[in-house]
Amino acid sequence: MTREPGRRHVVGVAVTESMPVFELAVPCEVFGIDRADLADPWYELRFCASAPGRHPARSGLSVDAPHPLSALPEADTVILPAFARARQVEPPDDLVAAVREAHDRGRRIVAICTGAYVLAAAGLLDGRRATTHWMNAFDFAQRYPRVTFDPDVLYTEEGDVFTSAGTGAAIDLCLHLVRLDHGAAVANEVARRMVVPPHRDGGQSQFAAPPPRPWVHDGLGGALEWARQRLDQPLTVADLAREARLSPRTFARRFRRSVGTSPLQWLVGQRVRLAQELLETTDDSIERIARRTGFGTPANLRIHFARQTSVTPTTYRQVFHR
Repeated sequence: MTREPGRRHVVGVAVTESMPVFELAVPCEVFGIDRADLADPWYELRFCASAPGRHPARSGLSVDAPHPLSALPEADTVILPAFARARQVEPPDDLVAAVREAHDRGRRIVAICTGAYVLAAAGLLDGRRATTHWMNAFDFAQRYPRVTFDPDVLYTEEGDVFTSAGTGAAIDLCLHLVRLDHGAAVANEVARRMVVPPHRDGGQSQFAAPPPRPWVHDGLGGALEWARQRLDQPLTVADLAREARLSPRTFARRFRRSVGTSPLQWLVGQRVRLAQELLETTDDSIERIARRTGFGTPANLRIHFARQTSVTPTTYRQVFHR
């Protein structure tokens, strides 16, 4: 983003009551600490609110926001951290207006986690790709069908509009902004000082809780549990149908109606879930895990694992192994 030489890049942060603390703290850590030894001038952080003053946040903390919302469009970068649920679904009119004005002036607009709700309400995400916390994926997509919602990525960049997934992805996005402004070396050094990776591979699907086992109707529950106990073995639709005492065609039709996917896709998903568990809790080799999960070879495991989690088994183990 171009600006006058020698002038600090102003980062304006919208503050509302009862907002989550972490998503607010990340911009403070990245942009609010003077790091003139890395890049001079560094950023200038400004907190803006409808009513300037002290505002309560979660966990008993409070935030001093001395600037009015009218100052938000003056910033070079406008950040909308996560908001309390009431402000997600009904953003204050003056905040929406300030965000629109900032965008009209060509400012860089950044939403962290559920801050994307405010951008969507302002109409700035229509026709754009965007994301938010995976727990809000269904709700967000239903409320804003004009947004091209991507539930898997850690953050999105669509021109001058950015969105991030939940909580920890705020770090990924803020470091990305530093990388855009000052280069990879500076962003890497900031990450080193924060003791975080400068760049994380994959998307937020690797962090989402596995979906609960579906409530299976049509008498299929016994067959599915039978299959879960034999994931290391070669299983076919005919095998599952035989256990359910149905013809393969009838079984496949009832399965899709009850579970919402095909039997083979369900088997792959169950095997990936088992692989995640083994990667987290055992020291088994990738080759052994491939056999125990029914993928047979490490190559097959890597292909299916990456498709569902967006990272390799090795990367997943590095992050989650206990």
